[in-house]
Amino acid sequence: MSHYTHHVFFCCNQRDSERACCNNHGAQKLRDYAKQRVKELGLAGPGKVRINQAGCLDRCEEGPVLVVYPEAVWYTYVDRDDIDEIIEEHLQHGRVVERLRI
Repeated sequence: MSHYTHHVFFCCNQRDSERACCNNHGAQKLRDYAKQRVKELGLAGPGKVRINQAGCLDRCEEGPVLVVYPEAVWYTYVDRDDIDEIIEEHLQHGRVVERLRI
């Protein structure tokens, strides 16, 4: 059994080159928002949800990206509304948000 029901990794990579990177699309800011929102909803902690920052997840061209385990579902997102939808639909109700899935 997993320590968390869902473990979410946000790619927050920042490159010095001109190559695509998730942090150029506000990944860190939206990861911080997701972490706070999960706490506000009482979803954070052992046996619940964990939001983590990751280095490069090697899908920055599709970014920004995050991945939800244990399902290994990859998402892209644009703003807080997308993050709220992922939290509500996937993390709370177990439904994959197909429109954001990559």
